[in-house]
Amino acid sequence: MSDWVIEAHDLTKVYKMGDVQVNALCGVNILIRRGEMLSIMGPSGSGKSTLMNILGCLDRPSSGEYILDGERVSKLNDDQLASIRNRKVGFIFQSFNLLPRQTALSNVELPMRYAGQARDGKKRARQALEAVGLSDRVTHRPMELSGGQQQRVAIARALVNDPAIIMADEPTGNLDSKSGKEIIDLLTRLNRERQTTVIIVTHDPNIAAHTQRVIRLFDGLVEVDG
Repeated sequence: MSDWVIEAHDLTKVYKMGDVQVNALCGVNILIRRGEMLSIMGPSGSGKSTLMNILGCLDRPSSGEYILDGERVSKLNDDQLASIRNRKVGFIFQSFNLLPRQTALSNVELPMRYAGQARDGKKRARQALEAVGLSDRVTHRPMELSGGQQQRVAIARALVNDPAIIMADEPTGNLDSKSGKEIIDLLTRLNRERQTTVIIVTHDPNIAAHTQRVIRLFDGLVEVDG
């Protein structure tokens, strides 16, 4: 098994808007080790959202090679990408993206249902909620939880399939400073204890300071990696 969970070589992404061609990524090269915790930063329009979508298997590059956990995913079709995404990637979003009528337990079970692994779903979902400190909130619905607790449910959902990487897109953006610090501390602990690779896309240098490495993008290129 390779030391690298992510290998990205010369990634480009070109969008066509009428007669205009937009080069969102212009030859990005990134290597990410297993168990690493890093952040991706850059101003608006730098390409960081495009890069996150490609690394998270939500989109394909226009050219270049992307290898995720040993699998070459650059040329996969939509169904193949969805399968890889469900097995290999856990997502945490700024807006939590929880189903409002479902309990915390049911929300965490969702990735396993999509993967056809529902047999031990409830047990694994309870273990994931326990790992994020919510063993006493399994039957609560999102509206009955604080913002920080909702994000913990989202983290448990991201963890439950034991993914190769966790992609966290501005995970503290909708939280107060105290709850935000608790979420970053939790991600740091899970990274350390489980050796789960965590990639945080953020505008906040205080969040980036908690990670081992910062990748900075500018105009679709890696400006600083370190």
